Amino acid sequence: MDPYDVIVIGAGPGGYIAAIRAAQLGFKVACIDAWKNAKGGPAPGGTCTNVGCIPSKALLQSSEHYEHALHHFGEHGITATGVSMDVAKMLGRKDAVVKQNNDGILYLFKKNKVMFFHGRARFAGAPADGRYPIAISEPANTTIAGTHVIIATGSNARALPGVAFDEDRVLSNDGALRIGEVPKRLGVIGAGVIGLEMGSVWRRLGADVTVLEGLPNFLGAVDEQIAKEAWKLFTKQGLKISLGVKVGAVRPGEKEVSVEYTTADGKTETASFDRLIVSIGRVPNTDGLTPETAGVKLDERGFVVVDEDCRTSAPNVWAVGDVVRGPMLAHKAEEEGVAVAERIAGQKPHIDFNCIPWVIYTSPEIAWVGKTEQQLKAEGVAYKAGSFPYLANGRARALGNTDGLVKILADATTDRVLGMHAIGPMASELIAEGVMAMEFGASSEDIARICHAHPTLSEATKEAALAVDRRSLNF
Repeated sequence: MDPYDVIVIGAGPGGYIAAIRAAQLGFKVACIDAWKNAKGGPAPGGTCTNVGCIPSKALLQSSEHYEHALHHFGEHGITATGVSMDVAKMLGRKDAVVKQNNDGILYLFKKNKVMFFHGRARFAGAPADGRYPIAISEPANTTIAGTHVIIATGSNARALPGVAFDEDRVLSNDGALRIGEVPKRLGVIGAGVIGLEMGSVWRRLGADVTVLEGLPNFLGAVDEQIAKEAWKLFTKQGLKISLGVKVGAVRPGEKEVSVEYTTADGKTETASFDRLIVSIGRVPNTDGLTPETAGVKLDERGFVVVDEDCRTSAPNVWAVGDVVRGPMLAHKAEEEGVAVAERIAGQKPHIDFNCIPWVIYTSPEIAWVGKTEQQLKAEGVAYKAGSFPYLANGRARALGNTDGLVKILADATTDRVLGMHAIGPMASELIAEGVMAMEFGASSEDIARICHAHPTLSEATKEAALAVDRRSLNF
């Protein structure tokens, strides 16, 4: 068996980043991943690159261009006639973007001298001579051994009980990215990140989209003011969103899917859709990994049990990303991957989970970091809030996109930033300033005193910080 210092199982954001960082630190590293492209070749990058973050953003961008051409070019004096959408070409572009990312990771492995194995990995037993044996499905009968093992196997879409994904009528995030034609009627179960993003893509392209959400509140994890603004804008765009719904029988047919559900007021309804996207969460991916043979414990939900430093119950076995506790976010997995590699090297990195940003890439985008107002109220924390509407931002007016606002929450006594929340154009980019402010323990006045270029959308962040002290200059 070939000996390695570090073996990483999974080449998603957490895995490939962990492998590269470990190699940078001087370790002999192997990374194993089973994802295949359409031709059966390696496709590292995990769910994020192959059927998640990257392809969904490609479709969101294409569909947004299409909507602008149909409905907004005229505002700029541009006359566009005969505008149509070639779905096959749009999907082809999406696939090309995915392949670029796959190839980029393979290049980074070579650059950093990470040995890559394309196959499915499993623990082949307890450690021998201080190294864990890891069996790899391809090539057959291949076994390697490592002193340290990092589990980064990610997650899978959660299916409705008794209703399997056929990726034809009943779709996971994977199937939602491969719909070959615009459905006339699209159903979405779950008003979370995936549901809203995929619903937005196909709504822009002409689908009649109905979103069924089981929770009584819309975007319950988001600051209430931002969630209310999102509800107003999404429903205005044409998304039909029902809250407090209890889904009953789902019956896929040859040409449609029927969904029986009970509304919040107790009425039983039945709706028929050409396609149904199910986005009710994700489950950890440990099938076939056989972690118990190495003494790695799983919890009752199937997550790998880890401590605050991502150590498992087995010595020198670590786990990061979606397969462990915490938010299922690619960038969270990356930070954990880097931290584990550095801990193996004897360093002492730290991750503040309260400073991990969240983004929903709808239009308008929604982004936040830190505490919401409802959380601060529940915790009894005295705070001040300041907000600034995009409507009063010069760059947003020039863009023709003035929906939304930026909001900053600060401690009432110390003025330390406790949270930043935004809904509007490029909120995904603006949120980094809030993350940096919180990581450095900045006050709202610190942000307000920093010169922001004019005209930029980032001025809305400065103005929101000024508004914390009731001294906004442009609203």
